[in-house]
Amino acid sequence: MKPKMNTKIIVITFMIGAFFSILNETLLNIALTELMDVFHIDEPTVQWLATGFMLVMGVLMPISALLIQWFTTRQMFIGVMTVFLIGTIIAACAMNFPMLLTGRMIQAAGTGLLIPVIMNALLLLFPPEVRGRIMGTFGLVIMFAPALGPTLSGVIVDFLGWRWLFISVIPFTLFSIIFAFKYLQNVGEVTRPKVDVLSIILSSIGIGGIVYGFSSAGNSPEGFLSATILAVISISLISLILFTWRQLKLEEPLLDVRVFKYKSYTRGVSLFVIVIMAMFASEIVMPMYLQGPLGYSAKVAGLLLLPGALLNGLMSPVMGTLFDKFGPRKLIIPGTVVLVGVMIFFSNIHPSIPIWSFIVVYIILMLSISAIMMPAQTNALNELPKHLYPHGTAISNTLQPVAGALGVSIFVSIMTQGRNSYLEDQSGPITEQAVHQAMTVGVHHAYWFALGLCILAFCIALFIKKAVAPDFDSSSSDQEKTTSSL
Repeated sequence: MKPKMNTKIIVITFMIGAFFSILNETLLNIALTELMDVFHIDEPTVQWLATGFMLVMGVLMPISALLIQWFTTRQMFIGVMTVFLIGTIIAACAMNFPMLLTGRMIQAAGTGLLIPVIMNALLLLFPPEVRGRIMGTFGLVIMFAPALGPTLSGVIVDFLGWRWLFISVIPFTLFSIIFAFKYLQNVGEVTRPKVDVLSIILSSIGIGGIVYGFSSAGNSPEGFLSATILAVISISLISLILFTWRQLKLEEPLLDVRVFKYKSYTRGVSLFVIVIMAMFASEIVMPMYLQGPLGYSAKVAGLLLLPGALLNGLMSPVMGTLFDKFGPRKLIIPGTVVLVGVMIFFSNIHPSIPIWSFIVVYIILMLSISAIMMPAQTNALNELPKHLYPHGTAISNTLQPVAGALGVSIFVSIMTQGRNSYLEDQSGPITEQAVHQAMTVGVHHAYWFALGLCILAFCIALFIKKAVAPDFDSSSSDQEKTTSSL
């Protein structure tokens, strides 16, 4: 008789690897100013350390569905963690900015492939009735790590220097690889579908161009009116249309877009995208407002946002357990109602607002996001048959950096346009008070748009139903499959 899998060891292995790879998404945020001085580069150049990370993740995530079916769980996990380790070592030894950026890109390749591997394995390991708790635990890692990144980064940079942002991660990554080599078991089956090179090219151009275009629009003075950005986005959209058409024609698609014929999946992913846009945008717009009209330093602004971000991560397992017990509707519908209320508050924010009220509302924002995001994503994936798990996880994870780039660029563009319009209407010299008021007006405009998105999310939530997995058989699940060697 085949021995049962030790699911606890598998989950622990995944969580260790995921925490330190995802931590790096935000670990450099506080250090960007110092890196500008060290390498004598300007702000648009140094931003590539963040934009490039999202770009590589976005390009590789669609390919993850193919790789998951070509390689075993052990091969994928140990392989991507090794890639991440190589990138970390290169970045730690960087003698110039191109070397640092190269290391950062290689790190992103490891991180981008790791998340779909873990989510696909968790779907195969655990039946639908406990997936909320398991996905919630994973959500704790993917929310807590980025929230901790900026604060941890500030401490490390102040006391040890920027290189230690990478050096300190190396031993934990090595431990994760060794631990996985000794304990990790394989989940699922290797089917080795046909590789369609044209699909890979079209998806890379489409996803990469969208992330690059929208990220660049948020940093460009011309915004979406830039001819270059318009050309990039147009070519990307054409590539995505051709990619989708080709997937529908192939017997073995790179990314099976037929997952969208499942209503719960489509609704859940739609909610996921809206919430990601709102969250990413708030994490950009709010620090700018705190450092502008409210007059706080960058580190203080980060600390003011930290309680909400940490609570968002800590509540993820709780929301997962509640999802298993009550289903998605009793979490997602109230969550969207609260989200609408928070957006109404932010669309009326002003410089004289008591800082305690801002902190409280931001905490409520992050709590509402935790009540929506992981339950919506888990419920979406629950409706898919097992053979579509790699495709469902790849699509939802691909949409995360796309939605983040889209949210940031749109919110920043709306805010900038609102601010500039206000200043253009002013007669006489522009005072500091007028600049702060202009920033306030711009933030109001951005959150009016966010309010519209959240009302749309509420309407979608009304149609959410508990999804039923069509072919999950716990008696013959992968928990009973033995490990196979590398």
